[in-house]
Amino acid sequence: MTEPPKHPRKAGHGEDSIYWDKTKGRYVGAVSVGYTPTGQRKRAKVTGKTKTEVRSKLRDRKRELEAGLKASATYTVENAVLDWLAQGLKGKDDSSVATYRSLAENHVIPDLGKAKLRDLSADALDYWLEDKATVLATSSLQMVLSILRRSITHAQRRDKVLRNVAELVEAPEGRPGRPSKSLTLEQAKAVLSAQKGTWVHAYVVVSLLVGIRTEEVRPLTWDRVHLAPPAGTAPHVEVWRSVRRRGETKTRASRRTLAVPRQLVAVLLAHRETQQRRRETLGLTWYEDGYVFGTDSGKERSAFTVRRSFRALLEAAGFSHPEEWTPRELRHSFVSLLSDHGIPLEVIARVVGHSGTQTTEAVYRKQIRPVITEGAEAMDAIFGESDTTEN
Repeated sequence: MTEPPKHPRKAGHGEDSIYWDKTKGRYVGAVSVGYTPTGQRKRAKVTGKTKTEVRSKLRDRKRELEAGLKASATYTVENAVLDWLAQGLKGKDDSSVATYRSLAENHVIPDLGKAKLRDLSADALDYWLEDKATVLATSSLQMVLSILRRSITHAQRRDKVLRNVAELVEAPEGRPGRPSKSLTLEQAKAVLSAQKGTWVHAYVVVSLLVGIRTEEVRPLTWDRVHLAPPAGTAPHVEVWRSVRRRGETKTRASRRTLAVPRQLVAVLLAHRETQQRRRETLGLTWYEDGYVFGTDSGKERSAFTVRRSFRALLEAAGFSHPEEWTPRELRHSFVSLLSDHGIPLEVIARVVGHSGTQTTEAVYRKQIRPVITEGAEAMDAIFGESDTTEN
């Protein structure tokens, strides 16, 4: 950089001053922010590599003063994100909070945390997002940007910064996400035969033969499972709850009552008896409204525990790479198997809780076949009662 003139024009009365600081190797700009009780002028300073950069920062500082902001020159992106994590997620489910915190601590704070919030620029964020796009899938990239936007909005509401610079940028396309897979009929039969008598076997049978979401299976309680209903009513489960903290389901169509295949009735009866005996042995009370797949202490199992146990079951079923599968793909398999068996798309969408057929067709269904039959009866026809029940 060419060093500036040694005798720049002196600022006039009331003007902002911009000067070269040789010790810092940067331009310094100063703006009046009022007077001390003794009558001495107070001036706020900004620095930059060029006069243009300094003038821009001075304009921002003036806008902050006019808006009555008390923005601190030391308030960082990390401060903003941590404040939002602590105060801005009230009412969110624990798993959602954990996801936000993980993304913030692994991507936002390490990369941008030390930056002064009021000095953050759109150009810097564009460079950052382009770099993250090489390692994150598009959905994760969008969530990371959302965390930053919401953190800065939280700071704005507390007069920490004038504008939300993260609103000026868009997330680019990230790495392609791993496409979901569906079990073949032979794979599904192997899965349904593995580790019989265990809680994870019962969990897999429910997921694969009823097709409810992983966040609907884990919190399922026994009072929502009706294995011996009054005459004229088929055995069924009430899916009235999802992962939302207040208990609402994902969509209105998600609130549904589903008949269960006959073979699943036998599996759940055996699982309930085993669970009751287990809790009795441990000196614990069994509750009618307890979790169907809860821990020995009666708590809801975590997604991590379910995923780990599911992959152990796949290994027992002869899968060579169980780590490549997740429990949510049981739901994908449910849709594909029904479609392969000829169930109408509209019926499948209603059973899995979609408000229309678009998601069912675009995301879940892996095969397309002509229309034949529907519902729980189809699963009995597909697998037969000998595949999941004890010998």
